[in-house]
Amino acid sequence: MSIYKERIDQLVERLELLPHPEGGFYKETYRSKGLISKDSLPAEFEGERNYSTCIYFLLTSENFSAFHRIRQDEIWHFYLGSPVTLHIISPDGEYSASEVGHHIEKGEVPQLAILAGHWFAAEVKAKNAFCLVGCTVAPGFNFADFELAGREALQNKFPEHIEIIARLTRV
Repeated sequence: MSIYKERIDQLVERLELLPHPEGGFYKETYRSKGLISKDSLPAEFEGERNYSTCIYFLLTSENFSAFHRIRQDEIWHFYLGSPVTLHIISPDGEYSASEVGHHIEKGEVPQLAILAGHWFAAEVKAKNAFCLVGCTVAPGFNFADFELAGREALQNKFPEHIEIIARLTRV
């Protein structure tokens, strides 16, 4: 087994990470005790939500985080490994890509906020590498707020981004 694979296995085991539906591995590390009532949330939320949540998220170069969106803002915090590229498509179809990592002098940022309702996907920048990040969501994450993109539907909505959508979706 390569040092790279050993390190990934070690992180998965020590941080007790589980496979995530969008790709990669995760573990919820924080869920606030405080709750926001349904009456205080926008109409698209069903039920109450915690104030905020946070996870570890591990992505490898053999995998990617497929295009998905949530109803909340999500902030990615870089911890360890190779920089990660976040691909974002706004509800209006504007595409952007940002590098999240420690090399600020190369244009990377150590944290990045993705606005609610934006489609986004992520991939590790280097080959034979991994990236460990934290993701903070407010109001707190609930899988009821998560939508994994269907390739054809997203391509039909944003035909100008057909190639990146094809590369970073699974179905």
